[in-house]
Amino acid sequence: MRKGRGLVRTAAGEALIAYARKIVDLNDEAALALGAATNTGVVRLGLPQDFFEDVMPATLTAFSSRHPTAQVDIRAGQNHKLAEEVAAGRLDGASVYFDEGSGGEGELLCTLPMRWLAHESFKPAGAKPVPLVMFDHPCLFRKAALSALDRARLPWRAAVTTPSLSYVWAALRSKLGIAVRTAHGVPEDMVCVDGRFGPPDLPPIEIRLLTSQTASSAAQDMCEILRGEANRLIAPA
Repeated sequence: MRKGRGLVRTAAGEALIAYARKIVDLNDEAALALGAATNTGVVRLGLPQDFFEDVMPATLTAFSSRHPTAQVDIRAGQNHKLAEEVAAGRLDGASVYFDEGSGGEGELLCTLPMRWLAHESFKPAGAKPVPLVMFDHPCLFRKAALSALDRARLPWRAAVTTPSLSYVWAALRSKLGIAVRTAHGVPEDMVCVDGRFGPPDLPPIEIRLLTSQTASSAAQDMCEILRGEANRLIAPA
């Protein structure tokens, strides 16, 4: 169905997709029952870049032991894009950041504090505006940093903007500024500087699991494994 300049799925189209996935699942189950080697299909998962060092490999290891022939498509992206991809059925599942108390969809995995981070050798340059290393707009961490500084009436400047978490760490190692993330997955040479240089307090942030309504049985299994690994590796004790 056309809506404006784009296309959106009709209710009948969504139902057809769900039936098609069920047919593929039944075909794979039948082939496996008959002893035929088959690929169980493509499972498409979206993850924040923070998860790539621990949650992703742990999830893939557990999933591959259950579905050794499945193909997995892993994507990293901005929160709103991952959520849109799940809603549209282009991703089977995703772990996504949400503002605390925003009533975001999906299942709440955990809530983590946001932190001001810098390289261990970073030193502030007097009364100059706070130099920020940030993700491109839109980004919840970026929004939280700017809102907190504006509420505290502290001047700031964008030192580095990037879509890559590895570039954020590289910029901090170059002592170009400070950044806002959670404490999860932070390199050993980064330190929390909350309260050290005058940056204001930050709100917590939620991590939620989104699962597509049209996800196959294998994809649902992947999301179940992701839930368990996220709770084990990320959720605070």
